[in-house]
Amino acid sequence: MRRPLIGLTAYAEQVQYGRNDLLAGMLPMTYVKAVHATGGRAVLITPDDPGIDVLEALDGIVFCGGGDIDPANWGAPPHPATEVDKVRDLSELMLMRAALDAGLPMLGVCRGMQMMAVATGGSLHQHVPDLVGHERHRAAAGTDPLAANASDYGRHDVVIEDETLAHRLFGRYLTVNSFHHQAVADPGAFLPVGWCPDDRVVEIVEHPGQTFALGVQWHPERTNDLRSFEALVEAAVRGRAVAA
Repeated sequence: MRRPLIGLTAYAEQVQYGRNDLLAGMLPMTYVKAVHATGGRAVLITPDDPGIDVLEALDGIVFCGGGDIDPANWGAPPHPATEVDKVRDLSELMLMRAALDAGLPMLGVCRGMQMMAVATGGSLHQHVPDLVGHERHRAAAGTDPLAANASDYGRHDVVIEDETLAHRLFGRYLTVNSFHHQAVADPGAFLPVGWCPDDRVVEIVEHPGQTFALGVQWHPERTNDLRSFEALVEAAVRGRAVAA
């Protein structure tokens, strides 16, 4: 039996290696390895040719981390610290809305969780330090997340609401890594179910009308705790069985 196919939204970045200097579809291998370690087969979705037809072949999808979401998507002017990728926004907003319409199991990681809110009519805080008065949600300010080591990430606790999907997966408390400066303000159609207890920044959202639509603000793919990926792959297997 084939593994469930899990799409991973990817970057299109100008990269250099050896004598090559070219635009590449890319994603940290930590995402790919997390999908493979939990029983899925990873498929990268690049943003260069936006469309939703790829969803027809997938059993689940991960909206991966990355740069800022353009505040124009919720009608706000940009913060001085905001750096956007309009092409990736267009691609992922399209994919997110179509995946929700199709009931495709999904996991949002960091930017991906924020995209869940924006795609369903919500909004973001553009710069968390302005909101909470500290830098602990990203620790090493100015570090490139693509080049970051584990030590560059912040760490903090998360408290989770009882009787939720997240509570069943993670329990009442957990400690997570952290590397972000945007955060969910209005979750749109999603429900906030986990928070940083120190400042109430939203750390987990889930969709009450979907079989599996979970967003986490941290980066589980950079840890040994892959329960969110395991749950996604399990939901993808169940969804494929129902469709068969």
